[in-house]
Amino acid sequence: MPQPLKPRALRSGDAIRVLSLSSPVAEERLKSGCDELARLGYAPKLDRDEVLAKHGFFAGSAESRCSALKAAIAEKDTRAIICTRGGYGSNYLLDCLRLEGTAPKILCGFSDITSLHAYLWQNFRWVTIHGPMVAVGLDRGADAPEGYDPESFERALAASKGWSVGLKGESISAGSSEGTLLGGCLNLVEATIGTPWELDTRGSILILEDRAMKPWQVDRALMHLKQAGKLRGVTGIVLGDFPESNPPAGTETVKDVVRRILAPLGIPIVFGAPIGHTSRPMLTLPLGVQARLSADGEGKLEILEPACSS
Repeated sequence: MPQPLKPRALRSGDAIRVLSLSSPVAEERLKSGCDELARLGYAPKLDRDEVLAKHGFFAGSAESRCSALKAAIAEKDTRAIICTRGGYGSNYLLDCLRLEGTAPKILCGFSDITSLHAYLWQNFRWVTIHGPMVAVGLDRGADAPEGYDPESFERALAASKGWSVGLKGESISAGSSEGTLLGGCLNLVEATIGTPWELDTRGSILILEDRAMKPWQVDRALMHLKQAGKLRGVTGIVLGDFPESNPPAGTETVKDVVRRILAPLGIPIVFGAPIGHTSRPMLTLPLGVQARLSADGEGKLEILEPACSS
């Protein structure tokens, strides 16, 4: 299997390209997130007309968004790409991206950006970042509700060696395992099935999170992953806290569904980590790197190699 391709690490003073690759973004939240990047010592760069574009429920046409992404990957004076928000629409970009031989660049986002994470990993073995976006997380600030966890954000985007992330969740199935961190938004991981970039989850610690899914919808998605063979060979699973997913009184919760379907796999499982969609400060996790999951108490991930090159 080809070796992972790591982007260059982000340094103080570096420029960051801000892109809208999915749904339209609110201008005030965009400004707040850019201000936070500046406070952290980075220089956000954006084409306002492009980033604030609206084309139905997309942030511009597929052609314009794809062109913007390819230009951002190629430009020499920025060190990273951070998306403004998710929503829907990054799947439209996958048919037009031709990146063979292109040097990787940091791509940070979650939610709908999971499609790009999976595509870039399966086709090119790019290491990418599942973390806060400019108008979803960074705009709320460090350690704030619906904000982001600054330590994991900074470590994931640097050439950090041997760091760990407290998952602040609950161990559903105890144990310890190693594997490649992969995954993201549950619906988008599921949506890769049957595509040329279908996520190969064998040997992975699988990250799964989402929002506003009723327990039976989570059940259906997990069963689809199981029946499609996507849980076979997985070494561990970390799940988000699935906000806005409360069931009717007296029925199974998402955690109940997770325990019933996933615990029989006999692998370490942690539920309720503040990753992706969460009302707590969001953790940042690199995808495509080797990690060790310890499912004991609140759970812990040890990142065994840098996500970025120095």
